[in-house]
Amino acid sequence: MEIEVKVLEILPPVTGQSARGQWERQTVIFEQPNKQYGKELAVTFMNKAQDVAMLRVGEMYNLSFDIESRKFNDRWYTDVRAWRVQPLQPQAQPPVTEMPPFVEEPMGGGVGVVDDMPF
Repeated sequence: MEIEVKVLEILPPVTGQSARGQWERQTVIFEQPNKQYGKELAVTFMNKAQDVAMLRVGEMYNLSFDIESRKFNDRWYTDVRAWRVQPLQPQAQPPVTEMPPFVEEPMGGGVGVVDDMPF
């Protein structure tokens, strides 16, 4: 899944040891600015310290994630895991071009009037 989010809070990392080696998990709280209810989303970054290090509170990002639920001791647990996060590119604004000021010249071919029109 992919959504546009804003970083609200970056929680401290948690480390541990498993049979497969050392791991690091860090949770980041995002806000979904286009939602009316349930705006906050806690997302886990597993062994992705470099991705979390680039995040800035208050900035917008495009977040790609998976949702996984598993059962343990007759209880269900749901995890939202990020697998990619990219800065959201601001919409390019068209360049503003300034028009030269309009200068009204007197009509009638009076003294000092230069008519440089080709017709």
